[in-house]
Amino acid sequence: MADQINSLEELQGAVTENIGGVQGSVAEELTPREPVRDKLGRSYATGKRKDAVARVWIKPGSGKVTVNGRELNKYFARPVLQMILRQPFQVANVDGQFDVYATVKGGGLSGQAGAVKHGISKALQLYDPSLRGALKAAGFLTRDSRVVERKKYGKAKARKSFQFSKR
Repeated sequence: MADQINSLEELQGAVTENIGGVQGSVAEELTPREPVRDKLGRSYATGKRKDAVARVWIKPGSGKVTVNGRELNKYFARPVLQMILRQPFQVANVDGQFDVYATVKGGGLSGQAGAVKHGISKALQLYDPSLRGALKAAGFLTRDSRVVERKKYGKAKARKSFQFSKR
């Protein structure tokens, strides 16, 4: 301890001297995020789930969702899949405020719905960075890394063995 602080004025002086050092660099890193939009006012993100990859564009609108050129209820006929797609909007409290245009390839319908949900979540936080906290807390910005396990040689499937015969 080279310098001993004996009064509040000395403490105030020591704090103002240190602002330019370590504390100043931390303040620079905490700059608020800027919205990322193209010249048409859209935000773009890629969502992935299992083998499905979705390219998602969002823009302010009436809540219309188009997937591969078809309406939401035509492409994802099951209500559960439609509910999965609406979750990011409900968590962020922006239900019906954005139009979604998505193209999705690979995987099955369940994986594609998860990929579009991931893409919508990422695009929402790019469009309005203040929504990031709610979407991250709900776990929508994290890519679900679970994929199908590969088949091993000498096995019927990934883990199932052939039927054992004693004779």
